[in-house]
Amino acid sequence: MKYQVLGPLRVTDRDGIVCIGARKMEAVLAALLLRANQVVSTKQLISEVWDEAPPPRATSAVHVYISQLRKLLATPGQAESPIVTRAPGYMLLLRPEDLDCLVFQGLVRRGRGLLAHQRCEEACAVFDEALGLWRGPALSGSLNGPMVKGFMRCVEEIRLDCIEMRIEAGFMLGRHREHVSNLYGLIADYPLHEVFYGQLMRALHSSGRRGDALHVYRMAREVLNRELGLEPSLNLRELQRAVLVADDGGRLRAAV
Repeated sequence: MKYQVLGPLRVTDRDGIVCIGARKMEAVLAALLLRANQVVSTKQLISEVWDEAPPPRATSAVHVYISQLRKLLATPGQAESPIVTRAPGYMLLLRPEDLDCLVFQGLVRRGRGLLAHQRCEEACAVFDEALGLWRGPALSGSLNGPMVKGFMRCVEEIRLDCIEMRIEAGFMLGRHREHVSNLYGLIADYPLHEVFYGQLMRALHSSGRRGDALHVYRMAREVLNRELGLEPSLNLRELQRAVLVADDGGRLRAAV
């Protein structure tokens, strides 16, 4: 079995996609996947399924969902289910390569190491592979338990970090111009994320577009003032000053 949470929850086997069907079963499976190879208590599972308003027979219902999931995830020729009982709840046993978010995190770590050693072409390829695992917002759909919400915030931060490093690897290869349109899209999607403004300013400046780079700074300042009542960070202000005093269209070092 392969499990995918970087998008809507999906389970696949050699024959294709395994249909889970019921939302409550999805919530139980999602909780077990997010704590893969760790015990998830029955209390935690109840919270994931019903939040703070569980029905009187919630514990019995969880037992039923676990039983149904065991049947669903059964592998021909394998005696034991991947879901095992461990007090005070259950645990889903799997290999890291069978869960896409664990594969993603491993690729990000590998790419970070390659970038640190300035193996930029390889780093770009690894970051692209990592980002290619995403099929949409993590666990998008009707799942909204506390474990799912925490996971979504955490993995989204890792994804943004991956995007930033992918762009930096491109910059180190001199590929500033090709990232301009992508960075405009990123600041539209993440208007409070100052790193992307800084990267866009550097990409524009290195493409001979100093005026546009300064305009991006003004955009950042307006958004931060309007939304948060804040001025841009010291790093972004220093980047603006670097653009103002530069006169050769050369590259600017990362300031944010």
